[in-house]
Amino acid sequence: MREYSPDLTPQWKRPKAVPEVAAEPDLVVEVAGTDFCGAVVACEAGTVTLEDRFGKRRVFPMEPRAFLLDGAVVTLVRPPRGPSAPARTASGSIAVPGARARVARAGRIYVEGRHDAELVERVWGDDLRIEGVVVEYLEGVDDLPAVVAEFGPAPDARLGVLVDHLVPGSKESRIAASVAATSPDVLVVGHPYVDVWQAVKPSALGIAAWPVVPRGQDWKTGVCRALGWPENTGAAWQHILSRVTSYKDLEPTLLGRVEELIDFVTAPD
Repeated sequence: MREYSPDLTPQWKRPKAVPEVAAEPDLVVEVAGTDFCGAVVACEAGTVTLEDRFGKRRVFPMEPRAFLLDGAVVTLVRPPRGPSAPARTASGSIAVPGARARVARAGRIYVEGRHDAELVERVWGDDLRIEGVVVEYLEGVDDLPAVVAEFGPAPDARLGVLVDHLVPGSKESRIAASVAATSPDVLVVGHPYVDVWQAVKPSALGIAAWPVVPRGQDWKTGVCRALGWPENTGAAWQHILSRVTSYKDLEPTLLGRVEELIDFVTAPD
């Protein structure tokens, strides 16, 4: 007896095979049937997270024929598992599993305010504990000369200071210069932003840019008003901080300065 294939559909009517493409990080695809286009930032079991050019992220199921790559229909699949990369801290350093915090050094890093301290802890906290570096905040830069004099920097107790709005001609730049001249064991560096909020990349918050706040207005309140947030700067900061997951969410001008301070206070005598 002659046997027939269970699929009697003519060859020319059968759907063409759709290529499978591994959802590797930074692969840019378009979601079929929508206008959303983005780069792969995460791939979990059955879903892929895409980020568009404005920093907006959305999660999509990895269904067959659900995506377009260079205009062609594809099916995204999970990338093959290779050798595990070393785990890294939020700052990008190689993590040391099970490492205990080092006894605090005599040296310190001072930042201007609580928000600065919380942001540094968020990204560099693991590194600072391993190095035994304590971060404290000043509640403003005006008292910095007195703080430095009381601290008494020395080769085995170096002091690093991170200052907001450290630009030529500013009050902060004059105070920083006077303090730096007092001892080679003090390093004062800063970023150009009015407030450390601005050191968080707008893309991390899903906004195009930080608003320009007119002179005479409280900057943080003005930002909340311009972005349509409740005028509660404490709640606004917690929202901003929650969107920072690693050094990639911060501007390079802040990253370099904090790394410089850590190197300074941990350098051999």
